[in-house]
Amino acid sequence: MNEIPGMHTLATCLLVAAVSYWYSSELLTALRLFISDSALGGEMPEPEGNRRSPQGVPYTDLPHIVNADGLHLFCRYWEPDSPPKALVFVAHGAGEHCGGYADIAHSLTQHGILVFAHDHVGHGQSEGERMDIKNFQIYIRDVLQHIDIMKGRYPKLPVFIIGHSMGGAISILTTCERPQDFAGVVLIGPMVQMNAESATPFKVFMAKILNRLTPKLSLGSIESKWVSRDPKQVEAYDTDELNYHGGLRISFGMQLMEAAARIERELPNITWPFFILHGDADKLCDIRGAHLMYNGAKSTDKKLKVYEEAYHALHHDLPETIESVLKEVSTWILERLPGPHGS
Repeated sequence: MNEIPGMHTLATCLLVAAVSYWYSSELLTALRLFISDSALGGEMPEPEGNRRSPQGVPYTDLPHIVNADGLHLFCRYWEPDSPPKALVFVAHGAGEHCGGYADIAHSLTQHGILVFAHDHVGHGQSEGERMDIKNFQIYIRDVLQHIDIMKGRYPKLPVFIIGHSMGGAISILTTCERPQDFAGVVLIGPMVQMNAESATPFKVFMAKILNRLTPKLSLGSIESKWVSRDPKQVEAYDTDELNYHGGLRISFGMQLMEAAARIERELPNITWPFFILHGDADKLCDIRGAHLMYNGAKSTDKKLKVYEEAYHALHHDLPETIESVLKEVSTWILERLPGPHGS
């Protein structure tokens, strides 16, 4: 096997430097203080009545829930005109917010389905440091909390999840925790595994060292040109102030890698119904992950639809793709409703 000249020397130097750093109590203390001060923002949380969204709007004026950490999460609810037949939670992707799923929601409300969502911690109009999470499980925990609230209001309705990109990973792991609670999962361009080129053993090794040394180091931002083939959709993404346009921290990247590893471990245990829609030109979430899940899960009710030449956000791609996605998603969910609506 060919080796890159000097690779072992570089790796050895990095390892020695990392070990020296880890055992330096003064530097570790300084790092912990830095992270603690950054997380707290140097201030104690304001009283409930004074809490405002990152955009300055009082939460008393916004639909929201308060998660287990006391953070306010902005919520959206799309209700049908008639009594709902089912509940659908939408999990948005990294750096975006739930407002981008209005078209999907409206297509479902026309069929009597109640759709709801929230901006994840550190996203959109929710509290939390932007694009920073101590543990990916927080996203999953918050989704289950919101779903439990809605199930309390509509105890007899079937529950589905729609997840896009990172929201796909959240949806998969959420359903793995409580599979009996869900009638099905729809995944649009989901993050199932990390891109093989960006997650080589050496790059993962480097990332782990850098995560210990400088977790707030930026790895670069999401390239919006790969979100959609429609320039108007890309422009809308770029000009949306609720989207995060800054750099992604290495600590955040590590959480994504750990989530992908957890999904891979869970695949043999998956028996619940799912439908994956993925563009074969998606450069943000590797389509090989969609094939991995489709082939690795034991589900008997599973479907994979590949859109040729389509990019990442199929629900914001070219008009004909959007139309197909909305129809496919609605049909799949309706077919799984009890009674005359489904099979």
